Amino acid sequence: MTSPDADTPPDDPSTSGADDDGTICVLAFNANDPSGAGGLTADITAAASVGAHALAIATGAYVRDSAEVFDHFPLDDEAVTEQARVILEDITVQAIKVGFVGTPENIAAVAAVAADYADVPVIAYMPNLSWWEESEIDGYLDAFRELLLPQAAVLVGNHSTLWRWLLPDWSSERAPSAKDIAKAAAEAGTPYTLVTGLPLPEQHIDNVLASPQQVLASAKFERFEATFAGAGDTLSAALASLVAAGVDLGQAAGEALAYLDRSLDAGFRPGMGHILPDRMFWAQDDDDDDGAPAGAAGSGETDEAPTPDELQLLNFPRNDLKH
Repeated sequence: MTSPDADTPPDDPSTSGADDDGTICVLAFNANDPSGAGGLTADITAAASVGAHALAIATGAYVRDSAEVFDHFPLDDEAVTEQARVILEDITVQAIKVGFVGTPENIAAVAAVAADYADVPVIAYMPNLSWWEESEIDGYLDAFRELLLPQAAVLVGNHSTLWRWLLPDWSSERAPSAKDIAKAAAEAGTPYTLVTGLPLPEQHIDNVLASPQQVLASAKFERFEATFAGAGDTLSAALASLVAAGVDLGQAAGEALAYLDRSLDAGFRPGMGHILPDRMFWAQDDDDDDGAPAGAAGSGETDEAPTPDELQLLNFPRNDLKH
């Protein structure tokens, strides 16, 4: 798999291989999430916010509410393959985003499709699977590591999730760093890893894009007290869309993290469970009492909603970002 070049980004997104009309397209493999927290809903709305068009390939469906996942019903691998191959014969894609695809067979199907488009970077997201049966988790993780990580340009995941998966025998008294996790991912074939939620003192967290040799980008934020659902899919979809637009990988990670932070800061609670990211925060134009856009009170943002041109490369003001 050809990796995004972290040193020589194109000057114009059109140089990234967009269609003749300039459309940036991202092929997204993920499950349907009826709560709207993550899954294909996150992929579609995050991609649109960055100025990309998501080609959504359904791999199954969660049974969940805004608080927890109860079950998952996968589609069979033939259905996944046919969805992807038919659309790929019609539309050129600039990146592939892989979320939760449900079974080792579907992982194999996704890997086979990606192998036929080896010049298209794959952004792979590993969610927390603690809701699942242990035997199912083990089979899924083994297949993901063996079949998909060798083709992924970037692996995205929470620090604790990636630690348990990639470094199960870690024996040091200190927690593994982002570079430690990136080294483990690189041994499986993925050159870059975006590790989120690294604990820092004084209620802060770090988010780090790393290779085994170096840190390419990092963003430190104040930890929100609330519990969110859907952050990982939101971040990885935004990153995939920015990479598809030809943005330098380090810059793309920083922009995607800033977008996630704004989405969480404007988060909403539609049910009795967790808070969901408002991935369309930039579209809010109702002013609150202090003149700030709805959902952005106290964030230091301007009164004006971003223009479509500004959204194309996520040129949001980034004052007082925190989570």
